[in-house]
Amino acid sequence: MADNEIVIMEERSLQDKVYNIRGMLVMLDFELAELYGYTTKAFNQQVKNNIKKFDADFRFELSKEEWSNLKSKILTASWGGRRTIPYAFTEQGIYMLMTVLRGDLAIEQSKKLIRMFKHMKDYISDNPVLFTNSDILELSAETKDNTLSIQRIEKNMLTKADLPEFMKLFDQGIQNEEVLILDGQPFKADVAYQKIYRSAKKSIIIVDDYINLKTLHHLVEAKPGVKLTIISDNRYGKLRLSNYNDFLTEFPTKTIDFITSQDKAHDRYIVLDNGTAGMKVYHCGASSKDAGRRITTITRLMDIDDYKKTIKMLLANPPLILK
Repeated sequence: MADNEIVIMEERSLQDKVYNIRGMLVMLDFELAELYGYTTKAFNQQVKNNIKKFDADFRFELSKEEWSNLKSKILTASWGGRRTIPYAFTEQGIYMLMTVLRGDLAIEQSKKLIRMFKHMKDYISDNPVLFTNSDILELSAETKDNTLSIQRIEKNMLTKADLPEFMKLFDQGIQNEEVLILDGQPFKADVAYQKIYRSAKKSIIIVDDYINLKTLHHLVEAKPGVKLTIISDNRYGKLRLSNYNDFLTEFPTKTIDFITSQDKAHDRYIVLDNGTAGMKVYHCGASSKDAGRRITTITRLMDIDDYKKTIKMLLANPPLILK
């Protein structure tokens, strides 16, 4: 019984170091470093030495805005002297740490973290009535199943240089449902959308009748000043006004115009820099809200003259009112 009590206390302590940023559960580099017995500098150096294992959906640097918002919400005295903006590690990034940080302590701490994430998600899923935060509920639904088992993590994952690029993704620990094909090249799903949005110079238009909070969080990657528009009938009401208000609280510069599609768009599209010489149109095989759930394809369309007229027509539709 005493052993069980110790484990529960350890999990509670770890859960205090888990934060919801960009719609994902993450932990910060300096708190992970402390957990693993490293200085923050030495911890991050270990990661940099193996940086190919930590893509953008495994590890990302917080924006100044995100770091400021987090500090204002979490009153922790030990954070006061930190000058540099920390890196955040997603659940998959934390799993990947086990292939980088060696030794008995690293293995034991990694096991605790993996079990903690599983217990947190299982508890939220089994007790939805206890949780009123819509973001947490959506996050739980999207990440209910662990993508990697403890047994698989304990194996040393090696990259085989002779494998085709597509197979390398699987060898790095990516499940097949996380793969997305962008113009014939395989990407981790979230990274593909981020790559597209970062390339926009003037505007981004998303045409998709099925949207949710994840749709918005991909747009965080857009450059400052890029105009954001979503054309959608918001079928099933997955995106709520409260979701958008919470999003604006976290990212006040990322305002989005919502326009109804009026049941005129069957497929999904991303339009970059509409009306300019550099305008691009992508056809999406699935909604961005489903990124990571199944293999799908995004293809850039080269002959876009007809699409220009269609986008102009859709932009003239009435506003979409979120509820």
